[in-house]
Amino acid sequence: MRVESGKENLPERKSDLNNSGNFRVKLRGVRRIGITGEYIRLDALLKFTSVALTGGEAKIMIQNGEVFIGGHVCAQRGKKIRSGDVVRVGNEVLIVK
Repeated sequence: MRVESGKENLPERKSDLNNSGNFRVKLRGVRRIGITGEYIRLDALLKFTSVALTGGEAKIMIQNGEVFIGGHVCAQRGKKIRSGDVVRVGNEVLIVK
């Protein structure tokens, strides 16, 4: 499987409540991640993109509820991430293409 990565910076936003009462997250940037296979496992995606340095670190991040897919917490380490999925960890967003 071949994976390509690109980075695009977003304008900085204050970490405060917006008008609707939702918490805003200060994003560092958005990275578009291209995959050639049907899917990539969530833990492998986190390692490939250097969001996690090791598989163990990826596992802990997932277990601690730090990983969101499509805006929902994901606790499945082996979750299949497919083209079109959006993964957020902390202030980083990964868009899988």
